[in-house]
Amino acid sequence: MAKRQKRQKSKTKRFKLTHKYYERTGFYSFVGKNLKSAILPILGVILLIFLFNKYVYNINDGLRHFTETFSRGTVLVTFFLSECLLGLIPPEIFIAWTKKTDDPIINLSILAVLSYCGGLISYFIGKYISKIEKVRLYLEVKMAKSLQNIKKWGGVLILVGALLPLPFAIACLTAGMIKYPFKNVVFFGLFRLARYAIYGWAIFKVVH
Repeated sequence: MAKRQKRQKSKTKRFKLTHKYYERTGFYSFVGKNLKSAILPILGVILLIFLFNKYVYNINDGLRHFTETFSRGTVLVTFFLSECLLGLIPPEIFIAWTKKTDDPIINLSILAVLSYCGGLISYFIGKYISKIEKVRLYLEVKMAKSLQNIKKWGGVLILVGALLPLPFAIACLTAGMIKYPFKNVVFFGLFRLARYAIYGWAIFKVVH
């Protein structure tokens, strides 16, 4: 009983110290700010899809044309390359595409895994970039704030990037540049799968 109480006190102490650290460094305000800024874009995207589908162009017809024009393999490869290269194409387009396929849940799951793997590849791209002097110096200036935040908060920022509509690939890229432990990126990045489940549920409600 005494050992259990001692372990409990030790855990409580560590939690309090971690809480004070995040509070002192401004992590909570950073996450809160991004949460507030993320909610409106998410709702905005869903509303835009709904209004566009109702008044401008039937998205279901467009997605049907998309699935008939391009093969499943082509779509998945395009998505994967996009996720490796900083998410150049909005993933919501591909999530909506899965709803019109024969196996929407399976294809949505594949997208989630590909997005996760794309982030891991971005990590190694970051490690490679860090060895190129000119590129490294340029990115350190342009991404100075991201670099600083990754150094301060590490995996928690990877988690935030995985869950929220923030650049997950950029977070992983930056982690690679500063040589943040890969095993931590692998673990915290798994929350990317949860993001696709949530987005899939929301978009599936709009696309029929």
